[in-house]
Amino acid sequence: MRRNMRRLLKKIPQYLREEYQLTATVVFTAFFSLVLILVSIPFSHNAWFELGTGAAFGYTASFFVIGLLVIVFSKRMMYITRNKISMNYLQYVLWNLAEVVVICLLYTMFSIRGDAAGVIRIQDPSFTNIFFNALLYCFTSLVIPYVIAGMYFAIIDKNNTIRLMNYSDTVSDEPPKTRNEKKITIFDNRGTMSLSVSLTNLYFIESDDNYIKVWYTDSESKLQNYFLRCRLKTVEESFMGSSLVRCHRKYIVNIDKVKALSKGTGGYTIIMNNPEIPQLPVSKTYEQTVLDRCSVN
Repeated sequence: MRRNMRRLLKKIPQYLREEYQLTATVVFTAFFSLVLILVSIPFSHNAWFELGTGAAFGYTASFFVIGLLVIVFSKRMMYITRNKISMNYLQYVLWNLAEVVVICLLYTMFSIRGDAAGVIRIQDPSFTNIFFNALLYCFTSLVIPYVIAGMYFAIIDKNNTIRLMNYSDTVSDEPPKTRNEKKITIFDNRGTMSLSVSLTNLYFIESDDNYIKVWYTDSESKLQNYFLRCRLKTVEESFMGSSLVRCHRKYIVNIDKVKALSKGTGGYTIIMNNPEIPQLPVSKTYEQTVLDRCSVN
């Protein structure tokens, strides 16, 4: 029981509140709900949904559009507040259940008013009966696609994790490299390999909202940056224990490329061994980790 409660109070992965994931969830939910409506119309005795050109169809279409707008607004708020308000699994579940309740209330309101206006017919127009019938329908049309979408993006996020790879045993037509040379292979959120760079050339990785910039030197020792859609949190988790260390909410540095630490009134800053790179801030959250790693190196 306590273990389950701890899991519920654990923070949700950041990808669950990213724009791409939320947009895809809304689109999938709308499609799933529409198909469910079309399939269930001939067999349902509790729903008043109808197809055609009459007033009942207009009522059906209006409910569907307004309900979809409620979900869009809810997901948009979830996205906007992602960097300001943290959310655990319990809060995430309650948020989605609140969407279900709001849609059920909307359905109940439409049903009562439509029945009173003679647009639709309800056998038992009581609030309680309509609301609880709507709960069953909404759980089917909303919760199921939410769960499917969540599972799908969990698999995608796991497969697209940036991985630290050792290429020393790989057959290649390139000139032989140092045996222990390591490269990182970076995949974007769609699983496409975008960049492979040696750790000896990598300086730092910078977060830019839902994107990252990878700063490295090319074969001519010129500082370059590569821009792709990925989360900095994924980088941090993937390279835990390597020479890449989180120093700030916006930066991960290659500790092997750190020349010195400078302490000022606002805290520490990192001086890289490349004069083209400006000093990078170290936040209080990661200060001790950076100090420990620098003392080791």
